[in-house]
Amino acid sequence: MGKIKIIKGDITKLSCDAIVNAANSTLLGGGGVDGAIHYAAGPELLVECRTLGGCKTGEAKITKGYNLPSSFVIHTVGPIYFEHRPAEAEALLTLCYENSLNLAKENGLKTIAFPLISAGVYGYPQREAIIVAIETMKLHQNDFDEITLVLFGEREFGIAKEDYPEFLIER
Repeated sequence: MGKIKIIKGDITKLSCDAIVNAANSTLLGGGGVDGAIHYAAGPELLVECRTLGGCKTGEAKITKGYNLPSSFVIHTVGPIYFEHRPAEAEALLTLCYENSLNLAKENGLKTIAFPLISAGVYGYPQREAIIVAIETMKLHQNDFDEITLVLFGEREFGIAKEDYPEFLIER
């Protein structure tokens, strides 16, 4: 059975088969984790992303990792929370994790790391976003050696510590 872990850190520094980018629908870079991944990967990532024709909310697409320590980047577009009813936002966020994990599996990848999708400028409540992430990961953990949720801020790390202490890795 694969291992699920929650860490606090910078997803662009992780060495794994794939990291997931919480992208916008153009896939051409943006703020937050998206901007950080594009910056760390180098200009070749943007060149490849231009060939993908964007990405709809809930879908996922894969590129090479270029200058990142991870081999691949899986780009997914999370829901903007206030543009949807809560149940619809939850369904779309679940699809982000499902489609990213399925794409990783189709490509034979065994280790994958996710940021907390949609919980920044897209306004998804952090506690609910963590629940969607971990509960979806649990359904796929047998397909992977390791699935990591990488949290950037103290607040979401504190929430994860309360709700999922069994997966927490202190660094």
